[in-house]
Amino acid sequence: MNLRHLEYFVAIADAGSFTGAAERLLVAQPSLSHQIRALELELGGTLLERLPRGVRLTAAGQAFLADARLAIAHSERARRAARMALGLQAGELQIATFSSAPAGLLPPILRRWQERYPDVELSMREFINRRLLEAEVRGGFGDVAISVRPPDWSGPVERLGWEEFLVVLPHNDPLLRKRAIDLAWLADRRWVHYQAGHGLGEIIDLRCAQSGFSPQIAVRTGQVATAPQLAASGLGPTLAPDNVVPASLRGLARPVRPPLARQVVAFARQEWSPIARAFLEVAREHRWPQKPRAATQV
Repeated sequence: MNLRHLEYFVAIADAGSFTGAAERLLVAQPSLSHQIRALELELGGTLLERLPRGVRLTAAGQAFLADARLAIAHSERARRAARMALGLQAGELQIATFSSAPAGLLPPILRRWQERYPDVELSMREFINRRLLEAEVRGGFGDVAISVRPPDWSGPVERLGWEEFLVVLPHNDPLLRKRAIDLAWLADRRWVHYQAGHGLGEIIDLRCAQSGFSPQIAVRTGQVATAPQLAASGLGPTLAPDNVVPASLRGLARPVRPPLARQVVAFARQEWSPIARAFLEVAREHRWPQKPRAATQV
């Protein structure tokens, strides 16, 4: 038994004849008769009594009709929900991203998305490092991921833009007289660092090691938006994406020397779904920064 069998049976019951149902369904009457015979054979009894001028439901047919209508209605409801989601009139967009993105990178993009598709619910999951993010996306989470380019990725990847890393210093720090900060100058400082396993913490450790030292820790945080605030309060320098540093603290932020930046991409587990393609169109409209000249790529 399939949905077509049910639709044909209900159409015949409503029309009162095979001829009327065939005209309504735009199918040949012999094909319609064949489908109903197959349905009756599967059920083991007659649903329709053939009369000289039409049909009449048997007792089995009358018992079958109500549930057949209900099944068709449920099917249509499911079909309509899927079409609405694919047409971006309703549904849910799942985004996987790194933990700093909701604080700085994504809000203007998400605002534009909401203005354009107000009935699509946004569901976002943030990850403290790219390895966890990529594992979750491989495992099935998300319509689209926003992160750095994943290595050896078999699904689609699209470049979006760049974000630069800035050193945020305490108020009245003498290094604020400099236009850019060499990390080696901070070897004797205690740092505002990130929690163990955090991707930004790994970047700090790697870049400090390349400058010849291991950072001393003043405090660790798991919240990227909190790190610049803690640095400004006097706890020590930190490293944060430029889009996370609020306007009120921009005077305390300096580029790294040489510049340090990472490329932001969108990627998916498999080919872009319609809702993911629509999100990419909105993301492309964002004014993405270009790669800073002579920048070292994270």
